[in-house]
Amino acid sequence: MSRIDLSTYGLSPSLGLEATHYPELFVARILSQSKGIYRVISEQSEFFAELSGRMRYETIETANFPAVGDFVMLDRPSGDQGNGIIHHLLTRKSVFIRKAAGSSSQAQVIAANIDSVFICMSVNNDFNLRRLERYLSLVWESGATPVVVLTKIDLTEDLLAKCRAAAAIAIGVDILGISTLQNEGFWDLMAYLSVGQTVALLGSSGVGKSTLINWLSGAQLFDTQMIRSDDKGRHTTTRRELIRLADGGMLIDTPGMREIGMLDVNTGFDRTFRDVEAHLASCRFRNCTHTNEPGCGIATAIKTGQLSAQRWQAYQKLTGENDYFENKAAFLKKKKEKFYQIARLNRNNKK
Repeated sequence: MSRIDLSTYGLSPSLGLEATHYPELFVARILSQSKGIYRVISEQSEFFAELSGRMRYETIETANFPAVGDFVMLDRPSGDQGNGIIHHLLTRKSVFIRKAAGSSSQAQVIAANIDSVFICMSVNNDFNLRRLERYLSLVWESGATPVVVLTKIDLTEDLLAKCRAAAAIAIGVDILGISTLQNEGFWDLMAYLSVGQTVALLGSSGVGKSTLINWLSGAQLFDTQMIRSDDKGRHTTTRRELIRLADGGMLIDTPGMREIGMLDVNTGFDRTFRDVEAHLASCRFRNCTHTNEPGCGIATAIKTGQLSAQRWQAYQKLTGENDYFENKAAFLKKKKEKFYQIARLNRNNKK
């Protein structure tokens, strides 16, 4: 059996060195996950694995559980003797997270060790600059590089105007237009998918992510669904999965997200709203409330047309959401840690 070169699956020299700290274990990358069972690939084969009891019990934050794209250390190099057992999670070079759906403020890992993220928006009814701001903040915070991909460009006559609008929001980010129907933009995307590079796809349902994967892979890997007239599609992807293309690059598809909650994305937030932050810095007073104070940089920028009122309102809204989730997450973390502390004390007392 020929050895699988994990560097073609994104294993960097630094991660390879870290793996040597566990000489009794074997390194693998997670390809998919479903109900606590992970599909992994090692130097020997592709097989299934699950978490060790200790790792499952001692991991408090859900964001610290392995996810698609992670490199982990297992007790065996193949599945010949049953499922592998995951004992350690190697250091992530990037991690893409969002607030878990519902009222919980737990972080949910979408994917890890990503090089670039294709933020997909179709140019018809899905084109939404406020949603783009949220996506950009999450991607910048992850440590990956965002790329805005405008899909279905054959359906619009004002592509240039939409590219300019997206570029005004995604400052310094590549804006690419594609049409799978007309086979346009294929090689622009493939430039990000060289051997060992991992790209995640992000976008709401109906923007054509499944069609895009089939197009890039040259195979019918995912079913596609017809979309409604309002550009909202059905969720054709129900789980995250890492797919290796024939040319060596890798794609991670993500289910369409109905809820994108902000969760402590300070770095990503600052990079997304660099223009707003620059005007904030020009306020005369440090405690300016940006309402009716003299010398307010925000009021001046809006009045002179340097900043749109919609952009400022989006900044305020996302700032408020971020503060709320950050405070709630800190409270829930403290509560969970106290619960585990009491459980350990009770167990020790029984001994």
